[in-house]
Amino acid sequence: MSAVVTGLGVVAPTGIGVERYWANTLAGRNGIAEITRFDASSYPVRLAGEVRDFDATEHLPTRLTFQTDRWTQFALCATEEALRDAGVHPLADSGLGEYEMAVVTASSSAGNEFGQRELGRLWSEGPKHVTAFQSIAWFYAATTGQTSIRFGMRGPCGVIASEQAGGLDALGQARRVLNAGAKLVVSGGTEAPLSPYALVCQQATGLLSGSRDAARAYLPFDPDSAGYLPGEGGAILIVEDEAGARERGAPHVYGRIAGYAATFDAGGGSELRGAAERALADAGIRAADVDVVFADAAGLPELDRAEADALVALFGPCGVPVSAPKTATGRLYAGGSSLDVAAALLTIRTGLVPPSVNVRPDSRYRVDLVVDAPRALPVRTALVIARGYGGFNAAVVVTAA
Repeated sequence: MSAVVTGLGVVAPTGIGVERYWANTLAGRNGIAEITRFDASSYPVRLAGEVRDFDATEHLPTRLTFQTDRWTQFALCATEEALRDAGVHPLADSGLGEYEMAVVTASSSAGNEFGQRELGRLWSEGPKHVTAFQSIAWFYAATTGQTSIRFGMRGPCGVIASEQAGGLDALGQARRVLNAGAKLVVSGGTEAPLSPYALVCQQATGLLSGSRDAARAYLPFDPDSAGYLPGEGGAILIVEDEAGARERGAPHVYGRIAGYAATFDAGGGSELRGAAERALADAGIRAADVDVVFADAAGLPELDRAEADALVALFGPCGVPVSAPKTATGRLYAGGSSLDVAAALLTIRTGLVPPSVNVRPDSRYRVDLVVDAPRALPVRTALVIARGYGGFNAAVVVTAA
């Protein structure tokens, strides 16, 4: 069984919709700015990658926006785009049965904004003022559930919670679901971690940047790196069995999910190389076959060094171009690695490796980081790697179809 991606949907700080996101990413436009979702002036972290022009009521029925958190609304919007892109929407014309379609998403912060709002009402106004949807909207599986309901997908459904690695882990699980008999899987992840509660939780890790300069706040592989910035949004991908996709006449195939692997360590990244090696082995390819790497890009010296050492061990010093487009969006957690896979597939399609904005690479890392402008390069194979807080590592290999 060969798993292919037939549809993409994106909601990101650098653009809503695949075309807008990709154009702004190639142009090096920065989506990092002051937080406006709430007054963050008293918080150590005041910058983030916000999706600033998103109005859920333009994409979803009012009834549904009332029932869901912003994170779920991002996913429903991206799923709508991805399904149309894959040529399976409206679903009544797709020829796919409801039990042949599945949903596997990833989430880290879940419905934190919705939950904080309703708990605030509980304590300030009393239980009668709390909506019944508080019981589900905050939960990690809410996006999977709402997607399943909205699009009539009753095949195997699930959610992965492994922070930034989760977007890749969800795609790995999507392949397993296809192997078990499903014909189509909605997969990927989104996040909306920019409520006061969520930001406080993230600050507790000690990994966030306190910089006030949006152009110099998130700098992986840079001499001035001092933490990362959070962001919201992500990507949804439609994953199908290649034979089935071609049989139903899918409009296009972006590429194959050729390899996947995951490892776990104590949080220092010692097993990151192992995840990449296992993903390459799963794809049946050598390191020399990889044309570009989409990096985890933690933005902290110790973690950047661990990732750089893994890349040098695999590919040699400056042995393969490396891209970190998340420098323009912030780390979107489960949404970030999903968005990186979308970027990798778009790189294969366009032959343009996106730049890592604002970064001045430190040569001591010995990483060929693409900066300033896109790099034209024939790409057939891309490696995407991600780490989740607490020791999660994952890698996905995507190849041209």
